[in-house]
Amino acid sequence: MNKSITIKNSLYLLTSMALTALFVQCKPETKPVAKTVKNETILKAPEGFSVAEIGKNLGAVRHLTVAKNGHIYANRSVLKDSTAIIVLKDTNNDGTIDEQQQFSELPGTGIIATDDYLYTSSNSAIFRYPLNDDHEVVDTNAPEKLVDGLIDMGMDNAKPFTIDNDHNLYVTIGSWNDACRDGDAGMMPCTILDSAGGIWKFKTNKLNQTFADGSRYATGLKNSVGIRWNFETNSLFATDHGRGGLHSFYPEVFTQKQDAELPAETLYELKEGDNAGWPETYYDHFKDSRMLAPEYGGDGEQIANKDYINPVVAFPAHLGPNDLLFYTGDMFPDKYKNGAFIAFHNQSAELKKGFFVAFVPFKDGKPSGEWEIFLDNFAGFDLADTTTKGTLKHRPCGLAQGPDGALYVCDDFGGSIFKITY
Repeated sequence: MNKSITIKNSLYLLTSMALTALFVQCKPETKPVAKTVKNETILKAPEGFSVAEIGKNLGAVRHLTVAKNGHIYANRSVLKDSTAIIVLKDTNNDGTIDEQQQFSELPGTGIIATDDYLYTSSNSAIFRYPLNDDHEVVDTNAPEKLVDGLIDMGMDNAKPFTIDNDHNLYVTIGSWNDACRDGDAGMMPCTILDSAGGIWKFKTNKLNQTFADGSRYATGLKNSVGIRWNFETNSLFATDHGRGGLHSFYPEVFTQKQDAELPAETLYELKEGDNAGWPETYYDHFKDSRMLAPEYGGDGEQIANKDYINPVVAFPAHLGPNDLLFYTGDMFPDKYKNGAFIAFHNQSAELKKGFFVAFVPFKDGKPSGEWEIFLDNFAGFDLADTTTKGTLKHRPCGLAQGPDGALYVCDDFGGSIFKITY
């Protein structure tokens, strides 16, 4: 080979490499292009989140679940088109619901899809529907009855439930009596606690159980509509609705303002045998103490001295926590991992806000910071603005997580289902 050609080629290669390096070093830094986030609803979400209304006019959809195939099942507390359960399907995986189905003639609240079954509840019983290998309900006309005979007195009679990894079924049985009151006095003892005002444990692998086949797991909970097994901590968590009527029944002890701001709504981590103190006590989030209820001799200042558990989080009064979900997906930012979403169904005089989904950060299985409002404006107008005469649009009630990590929220007032993505 010609030696001069070889030298020229080497010089050319070195020059090219130098120019390339110079170009790379001088190339201006590029930033990722920001994507437009779509919010197709009136709801307000944190920056980066997209909210879509994927179902409308569905009736009183209370709780919902998403099967592994992406089908969305919601249970209704009031029949619509003579049916209780509605199914939304995206059959071609284009992100849009293109098929709806309905079945079941028993209205209820609870609903959970597992690998093998779709579990549902009426106001007095728990059922399951076998799923096939494609996670479709095998026969919508043939549910298997797990538990029957749960008390239904017409008020706070929903039977939400959750399931652990050991075939245990935890069912809320709420009290129909706000403070276990007989006239102006509290029942002593409160006989309602024998069959309500707590959470009962049954089995998921045994058919035709009765109330007597279950065991009372935790008591002293007036109405725990939000109930969820936390698989990270391997423990049961539940929200609880606080009682009312403090000023109405005891005006000499409680002011109207105190009536509007007490007691706290609460979130508990529960162990078997725990007692959360209802009806003898209520939780005061201003005093950060469990107080003796007036029906049992309390004067608004007397701290309860019995061994009742305290909540892990206390929220303002009368917000009505109606579902609880621990986020385990990978779609949302890291701050949401293993944290708790809570759907609040009512409004707070203290906050002058309501009808929102809150978020509680968790670390190592415990709340790790202040709770915050995650999804707002379900009402559709500013509740704090007394000059506004708005019409209520939605009330968040149920929460579910999709296989892709999306969050779903259903609304039992406007009949909508919302999908939140990031």
